[in-house]
Amino acid sequence: MVKLDRIITRGGDGGETSLGDGTRLRKDARRIACLGALDEANAAIGLLRAAGPADPRVDPVLARMQNDLFDLGADLAVPGEGGQRLRVTEAYSLWLEESLASFNADLAPLRSFILPGGKLAACHAHVARTIIRRAEREVVALTAEETVNPEILRVLNRMSDLLFVLSRVLNEKGQADVLWVPGGGQG
Repeated sequence: MVKLDRIITRGGDGGETSLGDGTRLRKDARRIACLGALDEANAAIGLLRAAGPADPRVDPVLARMQNDLFDLGADLAVPGEGGQRLRVTEAYSLWLEESLASFNADLAPLRSFILPGGKLAACHAHVARTIIRRAEREVVALTAEETVNPEILRVLNRMSDLLFVLSRVLNEKGQADVLWVPGGGQG
């Protein structure tokens, strides 16, 4: 278990931070950008949870997603192979796929793209989804420079898909979805 007894360390005052293995990196390094995007996504899901999703099945799923985002961060924070490190496995994405299928079963198929809107909780789900997508793009960029556990990308992709489906669930099972009307803003 992690023990944090000092919050102010002054270690980052020079623009660097430490990874889980002690490696020092600039705070604008690609790996740190990935960790920051995961942190931001986690905060957005926390905000969604605080908005009080009406469907009681949603909050436990969001709680697990928040915990899993920390696991992804732990995996990214200790580069390399071997040792006693937390690594994301296929089980993470399989759970997300099962959750997605369960929630999606109650929804009517889409006949149009939807705009991020509707109920407040659904809007928060869309914001969290877009931040997860940015985290995914950051990880893709990191994979061009370094070896990264490929399961991380799978999990992020499934998380964004699940948040999309949850936004529809939170929009009264799609009844409050805001549909895109192509060219609808013209004249």
